[in-house]
Amino acid sequence: MRNKFYTLVVALVLYSIGTHAQEVKTDSVRINQYGQVVEALPLETEAQDGFIKFRSKDGSYKLWMDNRVQFDAAYFSNDVYNPIGNGYNIRRARFAVKAEFWNNWYGEIDVDFAGSAIEMKDMYIKYMADSRRWNIKAGHFKEGIGMETTTSSRYLTFMERSFVSKMDASRHLGVQTNIMLNKFLFVGGVHFNTQGEYEEVEFSQDQNKDFGIDEGYSLTGRAVFTPILDVDKVLHLGIAGTYRTPKTDLEDPNTYRLSTRSHTSINRKKYIDTDDIKDVESTTGFVFELAGKFKSFMFQGEYKMATIDRMNDLESFHVNGFYIQAAYLIFGGHHNYNMREGEFTRITRGRDMGDLEVAFRYDFIDANDFDAEIYGGSAEGYTFGLNYHFNPNVKFMMNYTYNNHDRYANGKGKLYVGHDENGDLTKDPFQVVEATGKGGDDFGFVSFRIEVDF
Repeated sequence: MRNKFYTLVVALVLYSIGTHAQEVKTDSVRINQYGQVVEALPLETEAQDGFIKFRSKDGSYKLWMDNRVQFDAAYFSNDVYNPIGNGYNIRRARFAVKAEFWNNWYGEIDVDFAGSAIEMKDMYIKYMADSRRWNIKAGHFKEGIGMETTTSSRYLTFMERSFVSKMDASRHLGVQTNIMLNKFLFVGGVHFNTQGEYEEVEFSQDQNKDFGIDEGYSLTGRAVFTPILDVDKVLHLGIAGTYRTPKTDLEDPNTYRLSTRSHTSINRKKYIDTDDIKDVESTTGFVFELAGKFKSFMFQGEYKMATIDRMNDLESFHVNGFYIQAAYLIFGGHHNYNMREGEFTRITRGRDMGDLEVAFRYDFIDANDFDAEIYGGSAEGYTFGLNYHFNPNVKFMMNYTYNNHDRYANGKGKLYVGHDENGDLTKDPFQVVEATGKGGDDFGFVSFRIEVDF
């Protein structure tokens, strides 16, 4: 079924391109396959930094594909309580078709085939004002919260996002507007369930069919101020917030769960995991952003906090964390900043032969709340990165990461976190006899990626 779907998508794209190519050779009026009279515009073909784009001469119609393949490898330390296997995978295999039409309209279809499974990513339609100072979109897309989370994976400085990125909402159904006013960006939207994976859709449909449960909603907003913005210098200040009621895309209704892998998709263990927190009434979250650049140097950091309020007089659960990172382009290139999205995008290389980027990140998360008696674990990560940008389409990434987990980071009771009084390994953090700060599974690993975008 998945292969048939993929074949259908490719066939539709090739048919569209072929149809427009034929229109170039004939008159401007056509009869389409439904017997309707339509206007046909000749299309020009360009390779824009390796991305093939079809466009009309007046710019009112554009069509292009935006594809991505990331091939990863990782090698882990053996000095651990829980053995980790080295491995390789296709981290992302994205196929996207994007189009602008009638000057003001935009549509996008984006799917991922990594892991031999189809996952829906961006699927939406957008209306853009003539001035391009505001737009509104509806469909399935990323909510406007978290500078690192909203940044496309093709432009990330490190192979994986920080621990605290899992605190951000990612793609959900909804309606959102973006407003750009001089040095300000405002984002606001109302959002509903996520429909990225088959299991999420099935849970939501079952909750509706079997129990008639409301699927919930979220109100999310973001404001960015860029007091300094030119080619060589940027200063970015941002704040975002979200109010969320429980969704039905989880197996159990009225629950919240925070879980994350530790900076790799190859080690499948989730050390940080609160398990399902039940009787959730609402979640409130805030994000504070600080970022900037000066010539070849850039920095970026975020602090995040969330409160999960519960029903039946149960104690609220609190979680927080942050990351700070910096990068420098050795051969004189610079990091480009996109004011319309409030984030850094693709670099400009300092030399035709490429540019070498050196980067460092420290990140921390605390998912323990002793008052609420919820122990999801805490952890800190140190990541050193080297990225070589061969050209606008190809880059090589190498990360060395050291993760330091605490004794409560036991993967909801599945992982060893120290020794008990008999000297045996234990998964119970309250039986660990190691000194404070010594419990938990700590390990380092080196990972590699070769990426192509086209």
